[in-house]
Amino acid sequence: MAAHLVRRCCRRLLLLPAPPAPPPGPALRTCPPRWAEGPQARPREDGAEQQLRELIQGASNPQELLQVSRGPALSSNLAALAIARLARLACEQHLDTESIRGDPRFQRLLSTVDAQISQVWNGPLVQLLRSLPALGLVRGGRQARSVEQEVLWRLRRLPLRQLVHLAEHLAGQGPDGLLLPEVLRKLELRWTELEGTRTVVTLMAKVGHLSPTLMERLEDKALELAEQFDPDELRRVVLALALQQRRCVPLLRALSYHLLQKPAELPLPVLTDLLFAYSKLSFQQPQVLHRLSLELQPHLGTLSPAQVSRCARSFASLRWLSRPLAEAIAQYSLDNAQKLSITQLCGILVSFARLNFQPSSSEEFFSMVHEQLQGQEQQLDTHLLTDVVWSLCVLQQARPPHLRQVLSPEFQACLQGDTSPRAQSSWLKLLHINATARLEAPGYQGPFLPPKVLGGDRDRDRDKDKDREKATPLQRGLREALLGALGGPDLVRHDVSTVYGWDIDAEAVLDSDNKPLPVRDFTAPHLPHSEGTKPLPPGARRVAVLRWEFPQFSSRGRELLGRGSMARRHLRAAGFLLAEVPHYEFLELKLERQRVAYLKDKVAKALASDTAGDVATDTAT
Repeated sequence: MAAHLVRRCCRRLLLLPAPPAPPPGPALRTCPPRWAEGPQARPREDGAEQQLRELIQGASNPQELLQVSRGPALSSNLAALAIARLARLACEQHLDTESIRGDPRFQRLLSTVDAQISQVWNGPLVQLLRSLPALGLVRGGRQARSVEQEVLWRLRRLPLRQLVHLAEHLAGQGPDGLLLPEVLRKLELRWTELEGTRTVVTLMAKVGHLSPTLMERLEDKALELAEQFDPDELRRVVLALALQQRRCVPLLRALSYHLLQKPAELPLPVLTDLLFAYSKLSFQQPQVLHRLSLELQPHLGTLSPAQVSRCARSFASLRWLSRPLAEAIAQYSLDNAQKLSITQLCGILVSFARLNFQPSSSEEFFSMVHEQLQGQEQQLDTHLLTDVVWSLCVLQQARPPHLRQVLSPEFQACLQGDTSPRAQSSWLKLLHINATARLEAPGYQGPFLPPKVLGGDRDRDRDKDKDREKATPLQRGLREALLGALGGPDLVRHDVSTVYGWDIDAEAVLDSDNKPLPVRDFTAPHLPHSEGTKPLPPGARRVAVLRWEFPQFSSRGRELLGRGSMARRHLRAAGFLLAEVPHYEFLELKLERQRVAYLKDKVAKALASDTAGDVATDTAT
């Protein structure tokens, strides 16, 4: 090796003649020629070849290109260019590719390329590979396989720009074949060479889902280039993350920051796609959501019913309530009631219920909803109908016919035996609907859910250890503080699952002097199986401790969402005094004695409010 290096240096420094070239004649090539590595080393074209190239580039119809096959100066490189140009014209002019493939002149072009494919430059070779499918040549055919093999040999020498074009084309063809994995592997190794936002965005949108490793590298590169993205590129990057379910928080935060720095008003497609992507990823960024809702509102009238319904569902998924926008959606629904499909209207209704939003034109809006739903219930699937009636219960707009339909034995039979998460959610919502029928619908006579349904599926004794492992910080802290605040296990019942579908963290019974009584000695109509038989003494009251976690509040403030609001109503109607423990108050207290004092104060306030209510009632009578 040292002698070879010395000889090479001497040849360069002393201008020694190079070793003689091999004699002319056919020779076996095992790799592409060195001049094919890049445009800087291409051989010169003579005048005839240059003229032929200009003819190919300026051709406006297939006949001009096919005549090129008879030119004496035709090389394999020019033939590849002619085929690529022919494919482009076929796509632009919607030509019959079968007649082109059967033309002898086209076959002559293919033969010229196939005979000297190693002489084709890199750029035309990649164009040729992308053009063959457009002309109807099957991927497994001899010509296509020959081109793919040549590209495979040259992958290491291809410029990064051509690798990107190649990956984009192959990703659209499907994951089959040996070439695409090799292209992805090269991109994984050369990702640091990526320059320009367009290349990164294209790879993330079209190729990233095929290689998690490459997608991680692209996320790093996108984080580096985040400031340079224009709004449409930001949209495409966030949409690619959402469609691939990649919740890359650092990148999402950077994109959100730079999105807020864009002074101009965002285009409507950017607004709707960003909203969809953020909801898909459950990524809440208050400033971005505020801007999206603010800029989306003036365009609401130009959106289709499907887009409006999707926007409503996205905001509900993000727990973001913009009252002006929600009012505009309600008005849009009234103005376009005949254009909204029943499914789209249900999506808007469920979104309002999740956010606990009552439109200002509530009577008019819900009259329209009931009118559109009348006679259409049979078109809804079991789960969607359950969601709709549950939403009406949340918004206190349910009517007896709706309750009867979903509480009937025939409807329950549709959910029997289904153990999917969606079915379990529907069963829980049926418990809430049943509670609404018993506690908030005085004129309703039945049917109701049978007792076996109310208690059998909600027995948590066997899962208590598992629940403790998954307990939240608020839940763990509350369990520890409850012992000091309400007393021992005989005086408090923990983790209560009621027949109304709501869970209570702790339940206690206090006498008229506010002293705790043994809770298990008394009847408990809110339990599927009561442990005690004694009725409550005169003046005794049940107190329920409820914790409110972060996801149960709106993202904009401290307003309970629809689910929590209905739980509060049901438990109060069932005779409980509520000591509510929101996360933003309890978790601020770090010491155990502070938390115990806080719980005692909450119980005392609940008792005081009940006493004040009784006094006000007596005064009124």
